[in-house]
Amino acid sequence: MVDIPLSALEVAMVQTGTRALDTLRDTTAFAQGLERLGYHRIWYAEHHHSPAIGAFPPVVLTAHTAASTSHIRLGSGGVLAPNHAPLALAEQFGTLAALHPDRIDIGIGRGPGTFDEGIARALRRGAGPTTDAEYRADVEAVLAFLTDEVALGPLPEPWLLASSSAGAALAAALGLPVAIAHHIRPDNTRAVAARYRADFTPSPWCPRPRVMLCVETVCAETEQEAARLVAPMDVVKAGLLKGVSDTPFPTPADAAAHPFTGQERQALAGFRAQQAVGTPKTVADRLDRLADATGADELMLTTPVYDLAARLHSYALVQAEVGAARV
Repeated sequence: MVDIPLSALEVAMVQTGTRALDTLRDTTAFAQGLERLGYHRIWYAEHHHSPAIGAFPPVVLTAHTAASTSHIRLGSGGVLAPNHAPLALAEQFGTLAALHPDRIDIGIGRGPGTFDEGIARALRRGAGPTTDAEYRADVEAVLAFLTDEVALGPLPEPWLLASSSAGAALAAALGLPVAIAHHIRPDNTRAVAARYRADFTPSPWCPRPRVMLCVETVCAETEQEAARLVAPMDVVKAGLLKGVSDTPFPTPADAAAHPFTGQERQALAGFRAQQAVGTPKTVADRLDRLADATGADELMLTTPVYDLAARLHSYALVQAEVGAARV
């Protein structure tokens, strides 16, 4: 039985036939809906130069949503340290934490947030990919600036995002809670969790290991409807399998007509089997197994489906099923 907090990752998909402005408006309604449902936190991901995902800075979405909600925790999942000056990140999230005490997180990641090498270099003022040592120095600098120079009052809660053993080792060495990207690299999840716990060193930020697991979760009343809802994201993933990163986020009708190859169908089915897609009972059972297998302290659900109402309904079905199981 899932008996740990449920949270959400907002990827801010820009749906075919809509504008980025519509997606921005939906983020507010989405956060307010999840707050009413009792979800613990929402994180905003950093992406750039994608037709399917809005290039909305996590710090801006966090600030806007904090002003339009009352108690749900908010933050980045993640803000990508190599793209930003550490002092700027500390100032931004430190200010938000002072304005909204005990509600702000800063989840830090490493990737560029884009598959376009030119955009990645532009974000980093011409610099190439960051090294392990540079990334660690960036994260340590953010933490130091938060405590030494910003410190306006309550601090944001820092997390490190990880999808590899190297990320797990860094989170463990710095004594930070870790958010594992099971929705991106599920084959690495158990090794990441095990490495993190084995190497964890307590710190003022986190006295014991804390693991949050991010799972792609699409829930509907029937398996067929869940499959229909997840199909648009399958189209985007199929493009990525071919090295194509400019696939728009299609409607369910367009996705149903998409000509997947046999190899793509096999790869997508394998990925979906490691996530949580289906009826409320199926989803709750899969989340329960994942939590047991990893010892997760919290589950973060990402639900990339077309239409805000369908997305909120998915979260409502999961919460209702889990809530019923807890009684």
